[in-house]
Amino acid sequence: MPGETFVEWNREGAGVGTEPASTDEGNRRAPTGAGEEEVGQASGFVAGSAPSLGAAVRRAGDAVPSAGQDGSESASGDPNVATSATPGPGEPREEGLYVLHLFLKPRGTADVESACGAVKRARSVGSQVVTAALFGHKADVGVMALSSRSWPLRDLQTGLSQAGFETVYSYTSLTEVSEYAEGIPDEIRDARLYPQLPPEGMAAFSFYPMSKRRQPGRNWYTLPFDERKSLMSSHGRVGREFRGRVVQLVTGSSGLDDYEWGVTLFGISHDDLKACVYEMRFDPASANYADFGPFYAGMVADPATVFERVLTS
Repeated sequence: MPGETFVEWNREGAGVGTEPASTDEGNRRAPTGAGEEEVGQASGFVAGSAPSLGAAVRRAGDAVPSAGQDGSESASGDPNVATSATPGPGEPREEGLYVLHLFLKPRGTADVESACGAVKRARSVGSQVVTAALFGHKADVGVMALSSRSWPLRDLQTGLSQAGFETVYSYTSLTEVSEYAEGIPDEIRDARLYPQLPPEGMAAFSFYPMSKRRQPGRNWYTLPFDERKSLMSSHGRVGREFRGRVVQLVTGSSGLDDYEWGVTLFGISHDDLKACVYEMRFDPASANYADFGPFYAGMVADPATVFERVLTS
């Protein structure tokens, strides 16, 4: 839909559980040729929008590096010879972005100018960086960074550490498209893979990780695909009630971090974020099959404001 950003509940990743997942191929693969209406119901809620970004992702600093950049070498020993069609960690992803959440506390050596410089360097090579001042004892600063390459995110983490900010929690994930959303328009697909953050006018921030449950009698991964798709369709309808008030980005992390997804919420107010999460927990997909990690909440602002307020107010 023109002028709107698509936000979704993304696909479930594989994992080890108390019950074996079904080996039936039909339980794991999405059917092809799903209609737009069916996909829209199954994949989540719309809240704010991004232009088509697939062709633009390799912009300043994100140009495709030759094999061997960032210190990597090919199996032949020649850093200029690629040996695999799949990009390595130092190269741009074939599709989508790396996402790193850092939750920080200042040490005695923390310096605002150095921290802002680390963010500026990350942005100068094409990374998106969102900064937030956080509530509570768990962390003081939240940083969400997105890049088509992994090394700029690692460099940002190093730069913030050198600026005197200690990472007390972090989360690593990737943007992705739901297995329930085949056949969606390119504009919506690009908004999921290449989101533009933060959304305008939504300074309320929240992040939490989550996984699908694997318990006897409540194992998400033993459900048939059609049943899972129906549950997610209902889940998405609840979320769409918050269209225009909440923007959600769900990123996949199976094999990359302790949970299966990272969920980032931006809202007009923290009341909107609270209401959204509360209402969605009554939906069977959450009530019966979701496990949640710690929540981090705060306010989005420019880096100088965030670092200065945390250190001086």
